[in-house]
Amino acid sequence: MKRIIHFVIVTTLLVMSGCRHEPEEIVGPVGPGGNGGPTPTPLTVVIPSNFPQMPIPADNPFTVEGLELGRYLFYDERLSGNNTQSCASCHAPEVAFTDQHTRFSTGIDGIEGNRNAMALINLAWDTRYFWDGRSLTLEDQILQPVVNPIEMHDTWPNALAKIQADPAYPPKFQVAFGTSTVDSLLVAKAIAQFIRTMISGNSRFDRFQRGQALLTIEEQQGLELTRIEGGFGPGGQGGSDCFHCHTEAGSRFTDGQLHNNGLDSVFTDLGAGGVTGNPEDMGRFKTPTLHNIELTAPYMHDGRFETLEEVIEHYNSGGHPSTTVDPFMKYTVGGLQLTPDKKQQLRAFLGTLTDMDFVSNPAFQDPGEP
Repeated sequence: MKRIIHFVIVTTLLVMSGCRHEPEEIVGPVGPGGNGGPTPTPLTVVIPSNFPQMPIPADNPFTVEGLELGRYLFYDERLSGNNTQSCASCHAPEVAFTDQHTRFSTGIDGIEGNRNAMALINLAWDTRYFWDGRSLTLEDQILQPVVNPIEMHDTWPNALAKIQADPAYPPKFQVAFGTSTVDSLLVAKAIAQFIRTMISGNSRFDRFQRGQALLTIEEQQGLELTRIEGGFGPGGQGGSDCFHCHTEAGSRFTDGQLHNNGLDSVFTDLGAGGVTGNPEDMGRFKTPTLHNIELTAPYMHDGRFETLEEVIEHYNSGGHPSTTVDPFMKYTVGGLQLTPDKKQQLRAFLGTLTDMDFVSNPAFQDPGEP
């Protein structure tokens, strides 16, 4: 209990530090405990005042006990086949819950994947998950790495048996969900509660939005570039054209949708098209957030770019044409045609989205044994 109280206090202090506006508070409805047991404790999660209201699944509201359980499970290596990897193995807090500047993560059998580990940042507001968008809920997304033969390579019955056998876990499931029987859906719900609290909203830009900080002239120029059309063709305004996909609305810097951003003319990874089979989805991938983008290299679904300068140059070039390339890419008009000064302004602005309070928040670190 002390750990969870500390979480709420730390999160509140980090988000509200220097704040002149009260952040919005949300509380999910909580049902009674099962089998006449104790009722889980409703948890108030404080979100930044410049963020939209958080959607909370009716069947998985925040509770103190659910969050605590989810934090333990997120760091528990027994969810993998050989007890060596946890969720945190590929989503480390110090690099904004990505995989330590690694292009592709390696699973328990030494097999390398083919996509870059996405950052776990502000996912409570998303409506699709994975690079190809194949999961529509966070709970469904959490179920998949455990049984993926390239990743944690276990079976749910085997993983659940290991968790059930630890005498510390059944009482935690009992108080959180009203049953001492460990179930995969409850594991996913608990981890989802924990991940939904991973709110990054105290970067210098966030504080700028709340009237608590200033940006340099160069950073303001970079911000303005993100807000206007790129290129000098029809409708072009000489900007960097970021706002179409990395929307600033709601301070999330992603529209959460699927786009083909002109990486290839011939696809070695079909993206969403490999899931749906729809020709219009070929080469389309989910837009990642720009929050903490300085910390999450390498970039793109396949980690092909090592630096933000390379990313900027890709968009500046206009990208590569294909049948599904996003109409906002400027490959037909000679690219964005950003000057070196504009590139530097854009790069400076991206640096304002780094939130070190988020990556160092003790509430997100490994809690140790349950």
